[in-house]
Amino acid sequence: MSPQIERFVQSKSIGVIGFSRSGKKFGNIVGKELIKRGYEVFPVHPEVQEIDGVKCYPSLKGLEGKVEALLVCIPPAGVSAVLEEAVQIGLTKVWLQQGAWSKEVQQTADRLGLQVVSKKCILMYAPPVTSIHKFHRTIVSIFGGL
Repeated sequence: MSPQIERFVQSKSIGVIGFSRSGKKFGNIVGKELIKRGYEVFPVHPEVQEIDGVKCYPSLKGLEGKVEALLVCIPPAGVSAVLEEAVQIGLTKVWLQQGAWSKEVQQTADRLGLQVVSKKCILMYAPPVTSIHKFHRTIVSIFGGL
């Protein structure tokens, strides 16, 4: 496992961009799973105060000093602005969940000096790894992809 991934999963408080009101987006699924795994999750949603009983914050600025890391689960079009805001509040541990990365997003991360984890599923790395993610992790590790 890369040092970058290790540092991220050792963080116990994680902001999550990508919770939806419907509760059906991947941001909701991964957020709930991280809570089950013992992480303190802080969803960011600009329009609602709570989703499925979890308090939401209107922006990353509301999380300054509360989170150690940021998980981004939105399409690439909105990610560069999120990275700009993350840097403004001092976040350096950023995970771009599969589907959030693009060449333009990577250019923004590089310009900001952020080393982001990308193109990987957090659920394969955040302990304890269970279910299909445990099986997938085993297969990936056999072929040297962890």
